[in-house]
Amino acid sequence: MSTPSSSLVIHAGGFVFTGHFETARAPQTVAAFCRQMPYLGQLVHVRWSGEGVWIPLGETDFGVGYENHTSHPAPGHIILYPGGISETEILLAYGGVAFSSKMGQLAGNHFITLTGGLENLATLGNKVLWEGAQSIRFEEG
Repeated sequence: MSTPSSSLVIHAGGFVFTGHFETARAPQTVAAFCRQMPYLGQLVHVRWSGEGVWIPLGETDFGVGYENHTSHPAPGHIILYPGGISETEILLAYGGVAFSSKMGQLAGNHFITLTGGLENLATLGNKVLWEGAQSIRFEEG
Protein backbone atom coordinates (compact mmCIF):
# COMPACT_ATOMS: atom_id res chain seq x y z
CA MET A 1 0.00 0.00 0.00
CA SER A 2 1.71 3.19 -1.11
CA THR A 3 -0.89 5.84 -0.23
CA PRO A 4 -2.82 5.49 3.02
CA SER A 5 -6.54 5.03 2.71
CA SER A 6 -8.58 7.43 4.80
CA SER A 7 -10.20 4.51 6.59
CA LEU A 8 -9.20 1.18 8.00
CA VAL A 9 -10.68 -1.87 9.67
CA ILE A 10 -9.15 -3.56 12.70
CA HIS A 11 -10.09 -7.10 13.70
CA ALA A 12 -9.10 -7.87 17.30
CA GLY A 13 -10.18 -10.56 19.73
CA GLY A 14 -13.34 -11.34 17.77
CA PHE A 15 -14.37 -7.68 17.48
CA VAL A 16 -14.31 -5.35 14.48
CA PHE A 17 -13.35 -1.70 14.81
CA THR A 18 -13.19 1.02 12.18
CA GLY A 19 -10.99 4.06 12.23
CA HIS A 20 -8.90 6.52 10.32
CA PHE A 21 -5.25 7.44 10.06
CA GLU A 22 -4.06 10.72 11.57
CA THR A 23 -2.24 11.54 8.33
CA ALA A 24 -2.10 15.32 8.85
CA ARG A 25 -0.68 15.01 12.38
CA ALA A 26 1.59 11.97 12.01
CA PRO A 27 2.42 11.63 8.29
CA GLN A 28 5.72 9.77 8.70
CA THR A 29 4.29 7.27 11.19
CA VAL A 30 1.23 6.63 9.01
CA ALA A 31 3.39 6.12 5.91
CA ALA A 32 5.74 3.73 7.75
CA PHE A 33 2.84 1.70 9.14
CA CYS A 34 1.04 1.57 5.79
CA ARG A 35 4.11 -0.01 4.21
CA GLN A 36 3.47 -2.95 6.56
CA MET A 37 -0.24 -3.37 5.72
CA PRO A 38 -2.08 -5.56 6.11
CA TYR A 39 -0.54 -5.68 9.56
CA LEU A 40 -0.89 -8.74 11.79
CA GLY A 41 0.09 -8.95 15.44
CA GLN A 42 -0.72 -10.20 18.92
CA LEU A 43 -2.24 -7.99 21.61
CA VAL A 44 -1.21 -8.44 25.23
CA HIS A 45 -2.30 -6.37 28.21
CA VAL A 46 -0.07 -3.47 29.27
CA ARG A 47 2.07 -3.91 32.36
CA TRP A 48 2.43 -0.39 33.72
CA SER A 49 0.28 1.93 31.62
CA GLY A 50 -3.27 1.28 32.85
CA GLU A 51 -6.19 0.36 30.60
CA GLY A 52 -4.48 -0.51 27.34
CA VAL A 53 -3.34 -3.37 25.18
CA TRP A 54 -0.12 -3.44 23.20
CA ILE A 55 1.79 -5.20 20.47
CA PRO A 56 5.39 -5.69 21.65
CA LEU A 57 7.77 -5.21 18.72
CA GLY A 58 11.22 -5.57 20.28
CA GLU A 59 13.89 -3.93 18.14
CA THR A 60 11.60 -3.27 15.13
CA ASP A 61 12.60 0.02 13.50
CA PHE A 62 9.83 1.89 11.68
CA GLY A 63 12.32 4.63 10.79
CA VAL A 64 10.34 7.43 12.43
CA GLY A 65 10.92 9.83 15.30
CA TYR A 66 8.40 11.61 17.45
CA GLU A 67 5.38 13.32 15.87
CA ASN A 68 1.97 13.94 17.40
CA HIS A 69 3.28 12.11 20.47
CA THR A 70 1.49 11.73 23.77
CA SER A 71 1.80 9.90 27.06
CA HIS A 72 -1.97 9.98 27.64
CA PRO A 73 -3.84 8.55 24.63
CA ALA A 74 -7.63 8.65 24.90
CA PRO A 75 -9.73 5.49 24.57
CA GLY A 76 -9.72 4.47 20.91
CA HIS A 77 -6.38 6.12 20.16
CA ILE A 78 -3.58 3.96 18.81
CA ILE A 79 0.00 5.09 19.30
CA LEU A 80 3.36 3.88 18.03
CA TYR A 81 6.35 4.13 20.33
CA PRO A 82 9.29 4.17 17.88
CA GLY A 83 11.76 2.71 20.36
CA GLY A 84 14.62 4.21 22.29
CA ILE A 85 14.75 3.68 26.04
CA SER A 86 12.18 0.87 25.81
CA GLU A 87 11.19 -1.55 23.07
CA THR A 88 9.19 -0.53 20.02
CA GLU A 89 5.45 -1.04 20.49
CA ILE A 90 1.97 -0.22 19.31
CA LEU A 91 -0.55 0.59 22.06
CA LEU A 92 -4.34 0.80 21.94
CA ALA A 93 -5.97 2.64 24.85
CA TYR A 94 -9.34 1.25 25.97
CA GLY A 95 -9.56 3.39 29.12
CA GLY A 96 -7.28 5.62 31.14
CA VAL A 97 -3.62 5.32 30.09
CA ALA A 98 -0.45 6.92 31.43
CA PHE A 99 1.98 5.42 28.91
CA SER A 100 5.08 4.07 30.63
CA SER A 101 7.49 1.17 30.98
CA LYS A 102 9.92 -0.06 33.60
CA MET A 103 12.17 2.75 32.31
CA GLY A 104 9.57 5.42 33.23
CA GLN A 105 7.15 7.61 31.30
CA LEU A 106 7.10 7.21 27.50
CA ALA A 107 5.41 9.06 24.63
CA GLY A 108 4.09 7.47 21.46
CA ASN A 109 2.90 8.83 18.13
CA HIS A 110 -0.90 9.01 17.93
CA PHE A 111 -1.44 7.81 14.36
CA ILE A 112 -4.82 6.01 14.34
CA THR A 113 -8.16 6.99 15.86
CA LEU A 114 -10.90 4.39 16.14
CA THR A 115 -14.36 5.64 15.17
CA GLY A 116 -16.51 2.50 15.11
CA GLY A 117 -16.94 -0.40 17.51
CA LEU A 118 -15.93 1.76 20.48
CA GLU A 119 -18.60 0.12 22.62
CA ASN A 120 -16.44 -3.05 22.49
CA LEU A 121 -13.14 -1.46 23.56
CA ALA A 122 -13.41 -2.22 27.28
CA THR A 123 -14.64 -5.74 26.53
CA LEU A 124 -11.61 -6.32 24.30
CA GLY A 125 -9.29 -4.97 26.99
CA ASN A 126 -10.78 -7.22 29.65
CA LYS A 127 -10.67 -10.21 27.31
CA VAL A 128 -6.94 -9.68 26.76
CA LEU A 129 -6.42 -9.20 30.51
CA TRP A 130 -8.28 -12.34 31.59
CA GLU A 131 -7.93 -14.67 28.59
CA GLY A 132 -4.47 -13.73 27.31
CA ALA A 133 -3.04 -12.68 23.96
CA GLN A 134 -5.46 -11.96 21.12
CA SER A 135 -4.80 -11.66 17.39
CA ILE A 136 -5.11 -8.26 15.72
CA ARG A 137 -5.22 -7.38 12.02
CA PHE A 138 -5.17 -3.92 10.46
CA GLU A 139 -6.40 -3.60 6.86
CA GLU A 140 -7.70 -0.96 4.48
CA GLY A 141 -11.36 -0.06 4.99
